[in-house]
Amino acid sequence: MILVHGSVVARAGCVAEVLALSQEHVARSRAEPGCIAHAVHLDTENAQRLVFVEQWADSAALWDHFKLPASRAFAKALAGLAAQTPDMAIFDATPAELPGRRAAS
Repeated sequence: MILVHGSVVARAGCVAEVLALSQEHVARSRAEPGCIAHAVHLDTENAQRLVFVEQWADSAALWDHFKLPASRAFAKALAGLAAQTPDMAIFDATPAELPGRRAAS
């Protein structure tokens, strides 16, 4: 499973626009093959910051997502509304077993 964690700090006065743009992107992404989960959250400690959390079945699905014209347009629009360069980290993850629980599949 591939995990993606990203964030963007919106320019002053642009949070509503960044949130609306992000919600459209999340909804579109959830319908893509290999997307397990995709969400955007408002940071409770920084009202200008939005945080993205994504789960993808594999790296091929994520790279296909990045190649889509809609994803590229979203990234360009988001960067234009950001106070600083958006941040993203990608992780190849293996579900961990917790005592008394089976690992998620």
